[in-house]
Amino acid sequence: MAESVIVIGAGPAGTRAAERLVQAGLHPIVIDENERQGGQIYRRQPENFSRPPEKLYGTEATRARALHADFEALRPRIDYRPGTTVWGVAEEGLLAVRGSTVTTLPFSAIIIASGATDRIMPLPGWTIPGVYSLGASQIALKAQACAIGGAPVFMGTGPLLYLVAWQYMRAGVKPAAVLDTSSLATRLRGLRGMMSRARVVANGVRYMADLVRAGVPLHAGITPLRVEGREDGVTGVAWQDARGRLRRTACDAVGTGYGLRAETQLADLLKCTFAFDPRFTQWRPQVDPDGRTSRPDVYLAGDGVLLRGADAAEAAGRLAACALLQDRRIAVAPDEIVGLRKNLAPLDRFAGGLAEAFPWPAHLAAALPDDTVVCRCENVTAGDIRHAATALDSPEINRAKALMRPGMGRCQGRMCGLAAAEVLAAARSVPVDKVGRIRSAAPLKPLPLDCRIAP
Repeated sequence: MAESVIVIGAGPAGTRAAERLVQAGLHPIVIDENERQGGQIYRRQPENFSRPPEKLYGTEATRARALHADFEALRPRIDYRPGTTVWGVAEEGLLAVRGSTVTTLPFSAIIIASGATDRIMPLPGWTIPGVYSLGASQIALKAQACAIGGAPVFMGTGPLLYLVAWQYMRAGVKPAAVLDTSSLATRLRGLRGMMSRARVVANGVRYMADLVRAGVPLHAGITPLRVEGREDGVTGVAWQDARGRLRRTACDAVGTGYGLRAETQLADLLKCTFAFDPRFTQWRPQVDPDGRTSRPDVYLAGDGVLLRGADAAEAAGRLAACALLQDRRIAVAPDEIVGLRKNLAPLDRFAGGLAEAFPWPAHLAAALPDDTVVCRCENVTAGDIRHAATALDSPEINRAKALMRPGMGRCQGRMCGLAAAEVLAAARSVPVDKVGRIRSAAPLKPLPLDCRIAP
């Protein structure tokens, strides 16, 4: 098989990267874990569903329509592989699986546009049935036309918290409450950076105003205490308000998330160099302004490298494709590169403002009770991680992983890794970047037991 240019992901970044490669005369392979293009933010509903885009995507309906239409126009000129997961890397190429069939894909260059997943903060009771991430709550609504509950609480922080609550309200499901750990003061501090995209800020204010008009309680500066419930489901959430008063909100489901974490595991398997980003308190691959990594054949774009949102992902996808073309000595107009970089500059400021306005509440990890499950896959508690940090003298998260198994289950640390590192760092009284990051290992995603290699 000839080596190909491969784009991984078909969200905003992957779509625009593939589009630019096609414009230059290439015929890239586009690998998509979903059965339909769009990514998470512009996730498409199944073909037999008929909810209008305005209810699915809100103020971004026009952009969603354009992205979907542009991709459909590309289909005859790309090798599109939906429902396909890249799970490993071998000397011969990428290892991918669709259904039970494993294929090896040789490549000359890769653009990884893998997006992001929810950043999760564990708390007592979060393993009760009926607790979902914000992303899963959104997928249920968009891709399955169902709600996680009849009266859900949405808890965490970040713009997605309000967007998902608004989408549920628009679908006819009134949230019991929106509980945000960020305070009004932190939001005001981040406002300067966020005002580089005043329209987006205005949309966020509109979502909040619509929720208030619908009678949905919005609370800022809260401290989550526990999810309450039984084996058959959630019954409520206990929390402290900004004044430290104990509160309880009855509900039948919880959607939770604290911003996003970049999906970087494939870049890790490809041995790209990583660095700690203090703005987002996360490790991410090092890239130049155009998306080049430390490997000359690997490029990154979108939220999979830097959390800037869907608009930025589109520009970054096109920019990464331009960088790839330049490196293959295919002419790219200098004005195009300059223009894309210029478009991304205010989006960088906006991302920094968001991180300041809706900070990751690391202190909550330090305060978790010892019996709180942090790693659901392996049933590892906060106390287990503290035991690794102290009695077993584990200075680094991979040492703790080897001894106590956090991040060794099917999610490979995507859900628990950041919180587990915070627990370890707090137990050793060091900054979180000093305990490192969970190293990735294949398979990145679970594989069927009846896998077979394609002939």
